[in-house]
Amino acid sequence: MTDTTKTPGITPEIVAEHGLKPEEYRKVLEIMGREPNLVELGIFSVMWSEHCSYKSSKVWLKKLPTQGPQVICGPGENAGVVDIGDGMAAIFKIESHNHPSFIEPYQGAATGVGGILRDVFTMGARPIMNLNALRFGSPDHPKTRHLVSGVVAGIGGYGNCVGIPTVAGEVNFHPAYNGNILVNAMTVGLAPADRIFYSAAAGAGNPVVYVGSKTGRDGIHGATMASAEFGEDSEEKRPTVQVGDPFTEKLLIEACLELMATDAIVAIQDMGAAGLTSSSFEMASKGGVGVELDLDRVPLREEGMTPYEIMLSESQERMLMVIKPGREELTRGIFEKWDLDFAVIGRLTETGKMVLRWHGEVAGELPIDPLALASPEYDRPWTPTTPPPPLDPASLPERDPLEALETLIGCPDLASRRWIWEQYDHLVMGNTVVRPGADAGVVRLPAECGGGKKGLAAKVDCTPRYCLADPVQGGRQAVAEACRNLYAVGARPLAVTNNLNFGNPEKPEIMGQLVGCLQGMGEACRALGAPVVSGNVSLYNETEGKAILPTPTIGAIGLVEDVARIPGAGLAEAGLALVLLGRTRGELGQSLYLREIEGREEGAPPPVDLEAERAAGELLLALIAKGRVSACHDLSDGGLLVAAAEMALAGTVGCALDVPGETPKTAWLFGEDQGRYLLAVRDADAILSAAEAAGVPAVRVGETGGDALKLSDGSAISVASLRRAHEGWLPAYMAAELAAE
Repeated sequence: MTDTTKTPGITPEIVAEHGLKPEEYRKVLEIMGREPNLVELGIFSVMWSEHCSYKSSKVWLKKLPTQGPQVICGPGENAGVVDIGDGMAAIFKIESHNHPSFIEPYQGAATGVGGILRDVFTMGARPIMNLNALRFGSPDHPKTRHLVSGVVAGIGGYGNCVGIPTVAGEVNFHPAYNGNILVNAMTVGLAPADRIFYSAAAGAGNPVVYVGSKTGRDGIHGATMASAEFGEDSEEKRPTVQVGDPFTEKLLIEACLELMATDAIVAIQDMGAAGLTSSSFEMASKGGVGVELDLDRVPLREEGMTPYEIMLSESQERMLMVIKPGREELTRGIFEKWDLDFAVIGRLTETGKMVLRWHGEVAGELPIDPLALASPEYDRPWTPTTPPPPLDPASLPERDPLEALETLIGCPDLASRRWIWEQYDHLVMGNTVVRPGADAGVVRLPAECGGGKKGLAAKVDCTPRYCLADPVQGGRQAVAEACRNLYAVGARPLAVTNNLNFGNPEKPEIMGQLVGCLQGMGEACRALGAPVVSGNVSLYNETEGKAILPTPTIGAIGLVEDVARIPGAGLAEAGLALVLLGRTRGELGQSLYLREIEGREEGAPPPVDLEAERAAGELLLALIAKGRVSACHDLSDGGLLVAAAEMALAGTVGCALDVPGETPKTAWLFGEDQGRYLLAVRDADAILSAAEAAGVPAVRVGETGGDALKLSDGSAISVASLRRAHEGWLPAYMAAELAAE
């Protein structure tokens, strides 16, 4: 074989620079039967990176529930696919772009959106909504404002230009993310259930086609960078961040969907992490075929690029296809019509090998399955987290609850996100039924789905402080709360996607967090009938040895049978009864009240009773279907009093709450007991009777009306005062960044 890279021998230093451990390199030598050249080493390094191979998590991911009658395609493809009836399928996935967004927030976040869009439309779906889950460091940290500004602008800039509504998300702040923010992006799309496109290549001799943008040097070793901790040199990694072009992505969506309406495509894969390397190897491995690529035919936007750079580039807006012989000109015509590059860059073979040619000479030759299927799989040592003892609510001092409420409603984790979501076009396409700020986003499905009555709901959720204290309960809670938000808008949960954000898995305590969270998530998914159909693992989220909080973000989707029945998010009418569904014990361990008012982060998080979650959710769906619920909000951070305040802020009237005497007032008002909803209803007796019949605890806790939030002891705070606190923090905080710009 001729080594056209003209590199010296591979030294241990070069191996280490490529992120491979000595024992992994010994496996490379065993597979190759010789020393690799630099191109081949680069391919091994990205394919065996944590980001691409999931080598620390595979053994545990296999334990998650992934099947169900609604599942058309589970994990292993670009995105998960579930049946939503009427011959249609929902295709969705969540993915991280954490490290790139910390280094270059605008492009890191923007290309995160672009990448997840491609995962979805690669499978034949037209994207219908985007979501995101963002975690930033302390507001006091000198980089936080800059990162918030850049990430939000990047998400909005890309999503708005492509024309996909961003309908829901979550944003939190904590010092644990000071050196490593999280940017998780989710996309949901629609496709005919009998027109799903997959990535397994087939047919020796079939042409391999490159379409989309030209290849540049941006993003080289992005996958490797995303699989390592940050150190003092994180700013120097800026060249590994990709640069996106949303207008090209829009053209690529339309061109791909137009080609998908023909019979030309055999297999299709987007070029995401590891670019041409991962897309070509994954397609060939899944199909059990070989590939020959002529790299000098790859459209390039920079001069002097080498085979190494071409194979490892992560330039955006690119796709790889296998098409039927004779369909080349049809495909070329479509992509050139949309002003996109098209090139036949290779063909499939029966050799089971990847042969890379550069101007007629062999630049690399690798066995496909031994490389793709023999990536390291580690069953890493792990130490289970010992949960702290429960917190005794009686041990907390009594404070003025309305003063505490005003503090909470304006704190960084609860303050209005309007400043953020108003930068996102959440109404484009004209089908958004429930906008950002509610429990979940809802998009109306087309007329062929249930006569235009149906909607698709989606939400992202996680409570990292719970996961840190008790990973099993935290994993359960992330799934339960995501599903709870779907129930609250009248949607039956269908399936979930997960984004597992953790620190260094080589540390037993971090690996224990991952194992515990996955155990809890699996239990919740089984109990709630919402299997995991796709996902992403992002590890090594550490800077100089300091890990983020364990953050297993859950993205859930659900089906709304009749969007006209969706209850409001706010209190819009006086004289309605407020009914609390679910059991209240007054759990204040790891609560937002404890952290923000008492300055403590301690105690066990609230336990999650999965049977109770399912029972309350099913009851709520039945009540909503019968039109008995005027407004609904799930209870989470801040408990009952915060939920009531948020409903008042989302509506036009206030409310009065009755506080029972048998429970400590603080625990009753601010406890974060799980599986609860606050309903505004006309007939409280009917709701209480239905709850009793369903075995779901329920109690009338007040009524709507007035312009204040009142308690039974006569104390009150105006909704206007709460609104000033709630709406004021984020714009005031970000004003300093805008002034600096």
